[in-house]
Amino acid sequence: MRTVITYGTYDMFHEGHRRLLERARALGDWLIVGVTSDTYDLSRGKLNVRQSALERIENVRKTGLADQVLLEEYAGQKILDIQEWGVDVFAIGSDWVGKFDYLKDYCDVVYLDRTRGVSSTKIRNESLGIHKIGLVGAGSLAEDLVEEARYVSGISIEAVWDSDAALARQLASDMELGWAYEDYSELLNNVDAVYVSTPADQRAHMIRQALECGVHVLSEPPLTLTKHETEQLTKLARERHLVLVEGIRTAYTPGFQRMIAYARSGSIGQIRSVEATLTHPASSTIHSTEEPRNAAAELAVYPVFTVLKLLGGDYTDLRCHILESGPEHPSLLARIDIEYPTAFASVKVGLGVRAENDLEVAGTEGTLYVPAPWWHSQHYETRFDDANENEAFYERLEGDEYRYELAELSTRIRGNGRTAYKLRSEDSVLIAKIVEDIRESAHISSSI
Repeated sequence: MRTVITYGTYDMFHEGHRRLLERARALGDWLIVGVTSDTYDLSRGKLNVRQSALERIENVRKTGLADQVLLEEYAGQKILDIQEWGVDVFAIGSDWVGKFDYLKDYCDVVYLDRTRGVSSTKIRNESLGIHKIGLVGAGSLAEDLVEEARYVSGISIEAVWDSDAALARQLASDMELGWAYEDYSELLNNVDAVYVSTPADQRAHMIRQALECGVHVLSEPPLTLTKHETEQLTKLARERHLVLVEGIRTAYTPGFQRMIAYARSGSIGQIRSVEATLTHPASSTIHSTEEPRNAAAELAVYPVFTVLKLLGGDYTDLRCHILESGPEHPSLLARIDIEYPTAFASVKVGLGVRAENDLEVAGTEGTLYVPAPWWHSQHYETRFDDANENEAFYERLEGDEYRYELAELSTRIRGNGRTAYKLRSEDSVLIAKIVEDIRESAHISSSI
């Protein structure tokens, strides 16, 4: 007898799950299906799982395809299960190609090709709570988004559009997406939500078109380059009862939320200054590098958002100085100083330059320090005059922050507005205002 084993979460069981189980069963005579436990899903960063392990196990049983169902409770269990049950074949979807090659020491490993589009009808079915996502832009972020979406229950990235049709087709082929559209309107007619990652000066148009077609939006920051445009888009989303999420990934991670809450709680006294640095040695990591003002504004979004969360939006003055070099060794370094009635913030951003990317929040009683890279917010510590009062905090961060913003999108589409406090529409408007202020007030110095 040839024994086959496969594993999965099987949340909100749909036709795609069924087809995968049918193909796994066809590889042998006896099929064992491992269903992840609730605690294991949490430990491996699987977000937004909507059904309990018992419900998910029952859904697998009802198919009649599994001869045996077991609970997967910890990392490494697959090896022990394979040995204990004398498994001949381990089968898993092709979106995990290479991930489980280590099991070849114990049995055959088969990656099952996905049947593209097979579950499209049911994925679009709102009763399942699973939403079909289209990528707007097939650039460097796209593959990471598809990878991270695996860990978020309630969404499925199915399609892509890009102004470069060949690039979109290549991404769809590489990542096994159902469709690559050459017409943006056609994409919008076939998805529930889009992830917009086009250049900043194009986003307002792409976002507006999506909202006008009744499609939810998650977009790279900033949403637009002006306060007025952002106000218009947030108003349109509200009027159409649609979700518009600004993808400042840090905003949605547990560690960042807890760090902000700790700093604002009075634990270090009244906050008097914030200093944040975000630099990258590569000079081509954002879209608008040909325009120093735009580049500085885009880079500054993450630290500026952090300043707003710590000090609020009632700043009294903003000044920006940009130092641009090139063309032999192109780089950009910008310092943004933001004044408040009782506090001061200094943000430093750069491309083609490497600084210590840390965050320091100074209070009247102590300091909160987040080491580089502070935007991952996995570790922060407090420092006081009495060293016995010092504390270190560690927060788990699973994979890339993309999964947290995708989970936010899914949660808000389902109608749970309680998480909107993480990044509110008024935050997006204020960020756009600061982006606009940076672009208008920047003093640029050039060096050869």
